[in-house]
Amino acid sequence: MFKDFSAIASLVKQAQGMSSKIQEMKERIAAMRSEGQAGGGLVTVEVNGHLKLTKCRIDKSLIQSGDTEMIEELICAATNQALDKIRQTQQLEMKQLTGGVNIPGLSDIFGGMGLGG
Repeated sequence: MFKDFSAIASLVKQAQGMSSKIQEMKERIAAMRSEGQAGGGLVTVEVNGHLKLTKCRIDKSLIQSGDTEMIEELICAATNQALDKIRQTQQLEMKQLTGGVNIPGLSDIFGGMGLGG
């Protein structure tokens, strides 16, 4: 009976430790930034750890060209590149936390951060 109680106490202690590690990871992810570029740097965007676009810079020469279709394509390409980079970084964070083990439901904790566990 006491062995069972000891095992339960150990699991609770491990869960508390994991909870603080998860919170630390959420804070690191929220602070992340990733940059994507397209058109040889004519378009540069930045996304944050919540997968939100935070900056978009378009070179004046591209704007002056008046090629709206090209601008739109480059913005999409740069944004997708930045999002891919940040997702990869987030997945590495997740692997470090779990030791590479896929824990069912853990990705739900991170909601809209794009993590797949």
